[in-house]
Amino acid sequence: MSAAPPRPMKTTVGEVLAEITALEQEGRLREAETLAARAAAAAPQHPHVLHIAGIVAHRAGDIPRAIELIETSLALAPDVALYPRNACDIYRSAGRLDDALAMALRAVELAPDDHLAHFNLAMIRHERHELDAGLDAADRAIALAPDFAEAHFARAELLLLGGRLAEGWESYERRFELKQAEGMLPRTDRPQWDGGKLPDGRLLLVADQGFGDCIQFGRYIPWAAARAPNPVIACDSSLKPLLRQIPGTGRFVSSWAAAGAYDVYMPLSGLPRLAGTTLATIPAETPYLRADPRMVETWRQRLATLVPAGLKRIGLVWAGRPTHKNDRKRTVRLERYAPLFARPDIAIITVQKGDRIDEVGGYFGRAPLVNLGPSILDFTDTLAILHCLDRLVTIDTSVAHLAGAAGVATSVILPYTPDWRWLLDREDTPWYPSLRLFRQERAADWSGVIERVAGSL
Repeated sequence: MSAAPPRPMKTTVGEVLAEITALEQEGRLREAETLAARAAAAAPQHPHVLHIAGIVAHRAGDIPRAIELIETSLALAPDVALYPRNACDIYRSAGRLDDALAMALRAVELAPDDHLAHFNLAMIRHERHELDAGLDAADRAIALAPDFAEAHFARAELLLLGGRLAEGWESYERRFELKQAEGMLPRTDRPQWDGGKLPDGRLLLVADQGFGDCIQFGRYIPWAAARAPNPVIACDSSLKPLLRQIPGTGRFVSSWAAAGAYDVYMPLSGLPRLAGTTLATIPAETPYLRADPRMVETWRQRLATLVPAGLKRIGLVWAGRPTHKNDRKRTVRLERYAPLFARPDIAIITVQKGDRIDEVGGYFGRAPLVNLGPSILDFTDTLAILHCLDRLVTIDTSVAHLAGAAGVATSVILPYTPDWRWLLDREDTPWYPSLRLFRQERAADWSGVIERVAGSL
């Protein structure tokens, strides 16, 4: 691939700032960082230069540098509403929730008609578990900008996290208006299904979100099939061996574009709303996914040769997909599991996939570690391995959903403010009876969590 053509030299501050912003928006963060650092060095008292440099540092993951720059810009220009508004998001990333709230309130004070300021306030209220106040802020953002999809989605997450599912599903429908949802649904003039009977109709169900979401919402396929028999399922090929186990499924296709003719469609993630799901009516019968007995026996024999006799087999997943919007919050570096590794009575069986599996190279724990990651080809392997374990320990990722759907005993490690489906202030989950939840007690602080997990085995 040829390099991007050089851009014309910029001479004014405004031109330099525009260039930095353009590079950042194009994802060319290294170039943006370099130019921002030069600009900040050349104009160390220019608040907007420092502010933009802080934004770039934040995007690049250098949170301490971002805070240093943003705080200097705030000191130089304390009455510019944009600065505390963006500082709120940076402090939130650092887990400094008190500082983030102060910045959000300051931004609203300076710019009471700025819908983005109220949106940021809603987000930090969400992080602080101040759900009613967060809803007030989200509603204010919506009042100022009725088509602001992000505020509607924030409202959904606040309601769902608080267990107000019936209300939350309605706002959750706005998720497909988000930029990151582009292309998730069919480009068609066919309507979305309303949940009514379709004895002669053809229903297309679209696996529209992440693997974990599809596993979670796959439980609704029998409910849909009772109203629209033999629905066509459009999903990633890796999900097909799982979802085809669920009663009522019809034909499978790799994408909605290959589905052929259909009368109505519905994303899997929309089925809980159609079913009128509340906390009391979540379909939680497990297992609804089962491993191939022959694969289980193959893995059981293999582990018998790899794991010393008499040790508990504890599966481990410590990292999620790096591109996930909340991966910084949910992934826990392998070294942080030291209290688990110190147990003399267990063996660690890693079922981790992806680049972070390289962390195994630095393992020096007391417990024997068997790294199965490179041998796992797909979810069917993982599912079979889970049935050979005494317990799985995992962060919030697709394997947690896989284990829950299979009824496997699992400890799930959650950040202080988790994804909405895990709710708040409880160790169990109505979605998966076999899961036990272990939560951060403070934002961005994993101390004590792994110790509690290790002590519970």
